[in-house]
Amino acid sequence: MKSNGNCSKIFKITIAALAFIAIAGLAYASSGGEGGSLSPAKLKDLLWRVLNFAVLAVVLFKVLSKPIANGLRARQQSIKEQFSDLEERKAEADKAYKTYEEKLASIDQEVSEIIQAAIAQGEVEKERIIQEANRAAADIKRQAEMAIQHELAAAKLRLREEVANQSVVMAEELIRKNLQGADQVKLIEDYLAKVGAVQ
Repeated sequence: MKSNGNCSKIFKITIAALAFIAIAGLAYASSGGEGGSLSPAKLKDLLWRVLNFAVLAVVLFKVLSKPIANGLRARQQSIKEQFSDLEERKAEADKAYKTYEEKLASIDQEVSEIIQAAIAQGEVEKERIIQEANRAAADIKRQAEMAIQHELAAAKLRLREEVANQSVVMAEELIRKNLQGADQVKLIEDYLAKVGAVQ
């Protein structure tokens, strides 16, 4: 439909051009170089030329209108395809841009989440280290208390032994000072009586 409209437009323009050339030729011929009159031979020559030109124009129009129209149609189709291809590429580029923008936004969120996870893990590790340190301190304190108790018991034992030894020494000295010969004989007899009774 559109090509028929274009063809008729071209045909009308061609007819108008031919009419203009014919009128201009007639005007030129009527003014002529020889006193302004147009001879029949010149008029016949002009008519044949105009007719030849008109036939040539019609033939060229008929012969070339379809290839030119097809070429223009193909060029129009090619431009439409390129335009639609460019639209598709633009849509794909916009989609890729939005995708990358979303990824960039999600990367910021992922970085924030990783930082938060690292902080939380650090807090857990801190608590674990503090608990281990407290446990180790309690173990060291308990071991120190046990060592003190052991040393204290050992010191008490040594002190008792020393007091007992001193008591024995002091008792021996007191007995030597206070024991008389008759007392010694009586002690020996009592001792021998106890030993004899045991046997």
